This record gives sequence, C-alpha cells and structure tokens, in this order.
Amino acid sequence: MRPYLLPSLGLLFLLGPAAGDVEFYRPMIPSLGSSSNVSSAGNSSSRGDSFNSSSSGILQPGGGPGSGYQPFSNFTGSVDDHGTCQCSVLLPDTTFPVERVEQLQVTAHYLSEKFQTELSKVKEYTQLISIYEKKLWNLTVRVEIMEKDSISYTELDFELIKIEVKEMEKLINQLKKSFVGSSEIVDQLEVEIRNLTVLVQKLETLDKNNVLAIRREIAALKSKLKECEASKEENAPVVPPPSPGSCAHGGVVNISKPSVVQLNWKGFSYIYGAWGRDYSPQHPEKGLYWVAPLNTDGRLLEYYRLYNTLDDLLLYKNTQQNRVAYGQGSGIAVYNNSMYINWYYTGEIAKVNLTTSTVTVRRLLPGAAYNNRFSYANVGWQDMDFAVDENGLWVIYSTEASTGNIVISKLNDTTLEVLNTWQTSQYKPSVSNAFMVCGVLYATRTVTTKAEEIFYYYDTNTEKEGRLGIKMQKVQEKVQSINYHPFDQKLFVYNDGYLLNYDVIFQ
Repeated sequence: MRPYLLPSLGLLFLLGPAAGDVEFYRPMIPSLGSSSNVSSAGNSSSRGDSFNSSSSGILQPGGGPGSGYQPFSNFTGSVDDHGTCQCSVLLPDTTFPVERVEQLQVTAHYLSEKFQTELSKVKEYTQLISIYEKKLWNLTVRVEIMEKDSISYTELDFELIKIEVKEMEKLINQLKKSFVGSSEIVDQLEVEIRNLTVLVQKLETLDKNNVLAIRREIAALKSKLKECEASKEENAPVVPPPSPGSCAHGGVVNISKPSVVQLNWKGFSYIYGAWGRDYSPQHPEKGLYWVAPLNTDGRLLEYYRLYNTLDDLLLYKNTQQNRVAYGQGSGIAVYNNSMYINWYYTGEIAKVNLTTSTVTVRRLLPGAAYNNRFSYANVGWQDMDFAVDENGLWVIYSTEASTGNIVISKLNDTTLEVLNTWQTSQYKPSVSNAFMVCGVLYATRTVTTKAEEIFYYYDTNTEKEGRLGIKMQKVQEKVQSINYHPFDQKLFVYNDGYLLNYDVIFQ
C-alpha cells in the first residue's frame, strides 16, 4: 500500500466511534492492486468483530452513499481485543508510463528521418533507371534493325554495340550494390541487358546478317562460280570489270546490297544531310571522307567533318570539323578538295576550299529555281543537286522555263561557269534523288519504305533517255542524297541519318 494513504485511512477509522459506525459501500468497479495493513486505535460499534469488505469499498473525501462515484479499491479488515482496527486495502497501480512514451517518440522521429532518406534515394534511383531504360531502348531498336533486315554489317557495328552493352552492365551492377529496398525494376533491367547481350552474340553468327567473315566466304564462292561459268564458255570472251575511273563499259546494270557504315556523327535527330569521298583526277586513289548533316530543320548546312580514312570515320578519330554557316539543302558534292553547295536563300552556287574552310567562288546559276521550288520528292530544299563522275562536276536542277523538268549542266569546277546544258523530259519533283556516272544521269524513285528503284536515265553523250528497273535496298524510308565516287565505283547514300554505300555493277 502507498505510504501517504496510511494516515488518511487511520484517521478515517479513528473518527468512526465519534461519528458512528464506519460505513462501507459497495464499489462500482472492483480492481486489484497492491495491499497494505492499516491499524488505528479507537472504538467501534463492532469491537472484537471482524468484517469483510469483499463487496465494500472506502469512499473518497466528499462522497457518501448514493454519490455514484467509484471507491479506491476493495479491502478486508477486523478489530482486535485492544480496539485496534486492522484492514488490508487493494489499490490499482495507476502510475503513468512517461519513460515508455518518450522512448516511443524518439523511435518515431528516427523512423521518420530514415523514411525521408530512403525516399530521396528512391527518387534518385528512379531517375537513373529512366536513363538506363532510354539507352536500352536505343540499343534494342538498333539490334532489331540488324535482326530484321537482310543487309550487310561490319564487325565494328557489333563491337560498338558490345561496348555499349558492357557499359550498361557495369552501371546496373553499381546501381544494385547501392540500391536499398525493393530492386525489382533493377533486376528486370539486368535481365533485359543480359538478353540483349545474348542476342547480339547470336546475330554475329547468323548468315542473314552477312557479317564480315561470312562476306569473305561469299566473295570467295562468287569468284569460284565465275571461274566455273568461264570454263563452260571457253569461246566466250571474258569481259573484265572496268578499271577505276574508266568509262569503258555499257552503263550501270545493277546495284549491290547496302553496307551500313554507321549513324552520322550528330545522332538520330539529324536525318537530313549528305556524305561521300573526295575525288581528284590527279590522285584518284586518295581522298578525304566527309559527312555533312544538316540542322534539324532539314535546310541549313552549318557544320561538316572530314576524315583521312574510313577507319577514322568509323572510330570518330582524327576528325576535322569545319563551319560553313550558309549552305542550303543536302545536294552537296566534294570534288578536288572543294565542297560545292547552294548558297542559303539564293539561286547562287558556291565553292568552299576544304583546307581553309573559306568560300572561294560564288556565282548565280542562270535560270535555276531555288528555295524549295522544285526539290526532290520527300526531300526539301534540294533545288540544286551537285554530282561528280569520271568527267568532272555537274549540277542537277530545274527552271521555270523547263516547267519543273530536270536540267543538267556541266560546270567548270574552278569558276563555276556553265559549260553545257541538257533538258530532259523527267519532272524533278517526282524523282526521289539522282546521280551521274560517265555523263549519264540516273534518277531514283521510292518503291516501298525499304526499297528504291533506278527507273530513269538520260545520256548526255547521246542525248537519249529511257527507263530502267534497278532495285536498291535501304534501311530507312527516305533517301536524302546520293553521291558517286568514280575511283571506288561506289554510291554513298545518306538514308535518314544512316551512312550507306553500294557497289555499282556495270555491263
């Protein structure tokens, strides 16, 4: 029993004889607690008698019978022979647990801080996962193109993708180590990257993708086949392929499947532009490779890059980046260390020295329509299309007088003076692109999203024109430019941002 209650209980029982017998009341709610013996000297109306309070209670001060409030607790008691009142009282332990509440508050504060820390980490990881998902999507698109299209890829294509996949594997491993909590999304990304790695490895071994090793075997088989055919026709004269830069042939009769070199150096967004290799009659075996993506508006040529070799272009090394700022459209050509362009917003043509990156000549092209008046189909701002072949520099365009039909002019590459002009009957806006080989214009048109057709020719040597049906495969929907290289006897095609080349097969 609590010590400070003893005097009160003793006083209560001492006053009992004077005020009358001690009155006991039935408690409203009995409770259990600690017990204590209380003794007090005094008279009682029931000396020597014992009483049991199992159904009674002690009132608090100010109470009385019928007051309707709850007593402290039950008790049992008795009076001994000497008149001493003894009783045992059971009181509830009502001490408030302050220490436990304080401990609970500290724990709640700690958990709140921990939650905020983990929440900030989740936000950071969510941003990283979003970045990795975009990279993974870009890689997936590139692999799907390789898987679906029966076109040629070099070993370097696969090596570049392997490097990117390994880089992503390294990043995802770092993310897993630092990630706290549920890592379901991270695990899913890791599985997708692992699947992508396996897919790239499989693609390298598939015949339909024609990787470099298989291409060598096919070339060897073709050589043996030609030898076999030649042996069957002993009396038939064997026509050797024309020597590089020579026109001793009967014209273009076929085009090989495309070889995907790579994406242009600016990226996926730059779908308009041109590329090729410089041709110099004095040094035909030498020549810089050039890549000139237009700005995303598909009109302005501002920057271009030069590479000494194809390997430099593939590996993005030993590059020389120059600024033109005033080129218009993708009808660009490079001849004898000079770039030829349509000057922005005018009917002028210009010559840019590649060594100094300066404009050396500007001249108005007589009668030429410009500013998107008669551009190619599906390709804007290519009113003037420069071309290079074994005979030199040409420009393909239209005039108001020709009512939009193609006009071909032979140019002096030094002064840009027009040397000769030919009128054709082919409407230029119905043509997707064009190029020159040995003085013959070859025009293309779109057949499907994956194929072009060389359907028209005009021979400036004989002034004859006619129809052809030579198919050209492509990897994307639109062809922005075609440039022919006389020594390599290849077509350099800019196909919605991808750099392709084709072998030209002569009769």
